[in-house]
Amino acid sequence: MLSAFAANLRFADIPESVSRRTEDLFLDWFGSALAGKGARPVEAIECFANQMAGGATGRSEVLIKRRFTTPLFAAMVNAAASHCVEQDDVHCGAVFHPATVVFPPALAVAQEIGASGRSLLAASVAGYEVGIRVGEFLGRSHYEIFHTTGTAGALAAAAAVGNLLRVTPAQMLDAFGSAGTQAAGLWEFLRDGADSKQLHTAKAAVNGLIAAYLAKEGFTGASQILEGPKGMASGMSRDADPQKLTEHLGSRWATLETSFKYHASCRHTHPAADAFLNLIGTHRLGSNQIAEVTAHVHQAAVDVLGAVENPQTVHQAKFSMGTVLGLLAVFGRAGVQEFENHWNEPRVVAFRQRVRMLVDDEVDRAYPVRWIGKITVLTSDGRTLHDRVDKPKGDPENSLSRTELEEKAIELAVYSDAASEKEMKSAFRRIWDLAKVSKVGPFLPQS
Repeated sequence: MLSAFAANLRFADIPESVSRRTEDLFLDWFGSALAGKGARPVEAIECFANQMAGGATGRSEVLIKRRFTTPLFAAMVNAAASHCVEQDDVHCGAVFHPATVVFPPALAVAQEIGASGRSLLAASVAGYEVGIRVGEFLGRSHYEIFHTTGTAGALAAAAAVGNLLRVTPAQMLDAFGSAGTQAAGLWEFLRDGADSKQLHTAKAAVNGLIAAYLAKEGFTGASQILEGPKGMASGMSRDADPQKLTEHLGSRWATLETSFKYHASCRHTHPAADAFLNLIGTHRLGSNQIAEVTAHVHQAAVDVLGAVENPQTVHQAKFSMGTVLGLLAVFGRAGVQEFENHWNEPRVVAFRQRVRMLVDDEVDRAYPVRWIGKITVLTSDGRTLHDRVDKPKGDPENSLSRTELEEKAIELAVYSDAASEKEMKSAFRRIWDLAKVSKVGPFLPQS
């Protein structure tokens, strides 16, 4: 049923609210992809892709280099780049970042085959719907060890590319089988501050693309790769729920539930960060007036963020609750510039030592459907203050406007020197008009 949905979905089947939201998500991803320019892990993957392409040409755009290559290598680089500065979107219930594994292969293939903007949007929705449901199916236990974006992401990419290639439902099932058998991504890299996170998204995008192209050629895959006795759930989860795969399929549009990221850090830090911002704003507290901070969090936040006690890199700092709250306390923001320039500043490091995380029963029971932020602050003059946020900035109920999305994307592109404000505004016009485009072309002038 899921494979048939992904194979048969067309633009006409999608409610306007969903297609418009997908344009928003694409623009948000576009800025995140450009922000990866110059980052050492991204440049390493780009160098590898360029070497392996061996001069092969194509119509697929490598955004950070403004060059064209084959769909496989464009998808690889764009996926790595868009998951680097921690500004790409997230589906809270699935604990899954859809954009970084869906849009890179979908855009690359759409450009290569000359697909319409409507086809690109429909394929992207197919990828979002499949990836989110697979993430929900795999459950909380999966996320304890596995980076869901790397695992469920391979199937999301297969769904998007398969939809563009117009595979049959049977072929889509084969693509899921081939994508699932390649699914990987482990959290261990966080302890070392290793570069694996960019490899997870690059490979998920590529593995899904490979799976779809192979299926189109008749290559078969396991028909029960998700729920079979030797499938993903059996090997990667203790609480898998098969009902999640198809429940309300075609009436519940999970794409609409996807959240944008406001702070340039791991999403597990955002609820507490928003509550902390509210609190220090309400009480007009400076960093030197705060003696101790307790972030009341869900268990998964401790599992992921607890691995980073003393960050050694900018990227590790984005997984440090103390660093995020320290940047907010000292500078009022935790954006890409604040992380780049101040993550290891003495005032931030000192504040980091005054922050702890504590698993909160209410917060943990609500997760992952709801990400509640609760904060307790002990001031230097002895007061104990509390605040909470039930809908963090960027959630669908507290979303970013199109103006805010454009401002965010411009900031990301200018931060990495990947595009000018003028070039970004030109790209925005193309993105907002995607449904009218007969053939998807490049979004940036070529160098």
